[in-house]
Amino acid sequence: MKIVADGLGFPEGPVALADGSVLLVEIAAGQLSRVWPDGRRAVVARPGGGPNGAAIGPDGACYICNGGGFEWHHGEDGTVRPGLQPADYTGGRIERVDLATGEVTVLYTHSDRGPLKGPNDIVFDADGGFWFSDVGKRRPRDGDHGGVYYAKIDGSECREVIYPMTTPNGVGLSPDDRRLYVAETTTGRLWAFDVSAPGRISRSPDSLAAHGGTLVAGLPGYQLFDSLAVEANGNICVATLFNGGITVISPDGKSIEHVPLPDLFTTNICFGGPDLKTAYLTLSSTGRLAVLDWPRPGLRLHWSECADAFAMNKG
Repeated sequence: MKIVADGLGFPEGPVALADGSVLLVEIAAGQLSRVWPDGRRAVVARPGGGPNGAAIGPDGACYICNGGGFEWHHGEDGTVRPGLQPADYTGGRIERVDLATGEVTVLYTHSDRGPLKGPNDIVFDADGGFWFSDVGKRRPRDGDHGGVYYAKIDGSECREVIYPMTTPNGVGLSPDDRRLYVAETTTGRLWAFDVSAPGRISRSPDSLAAHGGTLVAGLPGYQLFDSLAVEANGNICVATLFNGGITVISPDGKSIEHVPLPDLFTTNICFGGPDLKTAYLTLSSTGRLAVLDWPRPGLRLHWSECADAFAMNKG
């Protein structure tokens, strides 16, 4: 493992670009940044709030789940951890960032069922729409239920599809786009939903869960799930908190492997490089971006090539 950059403000949402650089959010700094392999970095945009999950859309823009920020806790060891809803919280939102200019446009603040609370992770499908999770916000005496939503980049639709869930975080699609995976943070559970059409799911008749999902895997002990990425073979790689690392889960849930990493808040993984066997990892509480050779190729994300022109800009 190599540390590409440190001193980042709780980095998450990495997006690997064609030239080997990485886009990522710095939640504690309220900004979208770019990091090059030599550690050089630049601020791309400053949306403020709490930018989190990020993905490239079919128009070449970067779409961000902005959860509105957190109270931050600073440990004596120099680590930083997110906490409750902050005093300056104004709501959650989905934002579009023009990578060429850094212009930030608020695309959605509400779904068809009400205000967004804490948008967290995002993935685009082959039709150009995107799924995103809303983990909600926690306050001293209560917290929100979470859900999963589907939206279009033209601002015409933001629809609640799965509700309620317990702190839904990472979202990803199977290689054939026919399964949607959702990782719940506090339960340490990975759920699967059958996609019946763009932005539509069919609930499992055998599911005991209110949301109708199929349980793929749940972890014992105090292990929490964060974001996720999918390998080309269909394995789901879920960033794991407290037992810091990446948990690799087969689609049937029968094979579970843990890859340990040196941060209790290992929050995200994405794949890049010419063969997609380079894993970029956010070690968030210590403010670092790491790179690691991965034994298998990751799944190429829809529309990732739409940012190639931006990637060729060396900054």
